[in-house]
Amino acid sequence: MRLIEGIVSIGGDRFADVDAFLERTGEIATAHDATVQAFDARYVVSRRHIARAVELADRERARGEAIARDRGVEIALYAAGRRQIDRAFEMGLSPGETPAVVLVDGPGEEAAAEAIEELLASAPTLGAYDEARVRSFYDIDAAELEATDAGLAALVLERVALLVVER
Repeated sequence: MRLIEGIVSIGGDRFADVDAFLERTGEIATAHDATVQAFDARYVVSRRHIARAVELADRERARGEAIARDRGVEIALYAAGRRQIDRAFEMGLSPGETPAVVLVDGPGEEAAAEAIEELLASAPTLGAYDEARVRSFYDIDAAELEATDAGLAALVLERVALLVVER
């Protein structure tokens, strides 16, 4: 599993819209036999956040209990802690400049990661999440945060794991 960090610029000559960016990442994924899933880094609390989503999505797919047909979509659902695809995709990219974390995973991940790096302006983005955005997205209020010593990142990982239980 590789996580590529950087800034994605959507709305210019290179990528007219989000669909153009996704089309290009899809081509890279197909060419290199890898799963590619892009996230708005402001929602990603840690490397473990994405790693746990991959782990749980793969486990459920191996059991034949996947929510989505596409592995990348399944991973996005777990990362979001949601069963609704539209809601999970709120963690995706938006027009303009977006700090991104792009998951690249699979047999051809090294070559795919190199190709994905070409699409982003390199910048450290992992761990630079927006606390207010994360709390709102995962419905974590002040009382819940105050009730634990674990912190926001741990509560998000709990939400990721709970998707399996909520079936």
